[in-house]
Amino acid sequence: MGKRKMQNRREFVKSIAVAAAGAGVAGRFTYDVFAQAAAGGRRQISIGGKRIRVIDAHAHLSIRNVADVVKGTPFERNGNAAANQVIGPDRIKAMDALGIDMAVLTQQGAWWYGVPDRDLARSIVRTMNEGTAAVMKQYPDRFIGMAAFPMQFPDLAAEALEDGVKRLGLKGGGISAGFIADKEFSAPEYDLFWAKAQELGVLLFMHPGGDTGAEAHLRGKGNLGNTVGNPLETTIFLSHLIYEGTLDKFPGVKICCAHAGGYLPSYMGRTDGACVRQLDACSSKKRPVDEYFKTQIMADSMIFRDDGLRHMIAEMGVGQIVYGTDMPFPWPINPDTILNNRLLNNAEKEAILGGNLVKLLKLSPAATA
Repeated sequence: MGKRKMQNRREFVKSIAVAAAGAGVAGRFTYDVFAQAAAGGRRQISIGGKRIRVIDAHAHLSIRNVADVVKGTPFERNGNAAANQVIGPDRIKAMDALGIDMAVLTQQGAWWYGVPDRDLARSIVRTMNEGTAAVMKQYPDRFIGMAAFPMQFPDLAAEALEDGVKRLGLKGGGISAGFIADKEFSAPEYDLFWAKAQELGVLLFMHPGGDTGAEAHLRGKGNLGNTVGNPLETTIFLSHLIYEGTLDKFPGVKICCAHAGGYLPSYMGRTDGACVRQLDACSSKKRPVDEYFKTQIMADSMIFRDDGLRHMIAEMGVGQIVYGTDMPFPWPINPDTILNNRLLNNAEKEAILGGNLVKLLKLSPAATA
């Protein structure tokens, strides 16, 4: 094993260990997962004596072959795969240690949203999606693939989603930004993309791309671009889809959002209150804001507090919440954050940890975990 490869492996394991340590300090862990991993064991999680399948809805990946597509272009540097995001034995070991049976590869990256050439953009996402399908084929019982697409070209985005689902067997698609420059995804030109997603009946997973327009104010300590900027971007994305009428126009579209869905699940009272204060501000939507969250909008569980998750369930319904880790990045991600939640009953825990995704992605409940 080369020096760099060994270093990357150590960095990946270290990132997961940091997450474990942080959660342990908060009293969230009930098992020494890394002792189990060192012994080569795969943690199996049960609730009420019943073995359950834990599915991570929020996992990152990179595909090495994309580098060949962008070689010699201005995007050559972007095509270099992040070593800790390439799926292989290290990811499997980390999942085994945490007790994660399957992961949905929902976050592929958004740098290709800045590619102005249609043919190059099409080639990048085709290679990305074929690589993702190859991961699924290599680890059929561990990974579920989602299609990447170039959102700067709505017609190509629709094409890539359909190709990924129909030709490659991917289960849906990953939107990797809340908007592109001054272009909102609620604009009429994106209707054909939303129509295709509705036609296919597949889940979309939205992850912010790290551009809110407020970057100058998110510098300094606290990693504000992530902790404040990411949920803000998601909030803006969802607000436009709701208030511009996109979700009413396409009621079959279902979107799961990263990082607990941004700020809207905790802010729906004021959001709907604005409609009373200024009626014309809400003239394009047909329903109260909370109804979209009970039917079309889902969120991962990355809020890290018992009361925060309980509040999300109160606002959205337990059927709209899925377990997410952001792997391989170091967050308090162990399933014990759900298992030990003092405010959830066993049925709610099982639904969040995997049951909701089994239904949504049409997975076989009888499949071996």
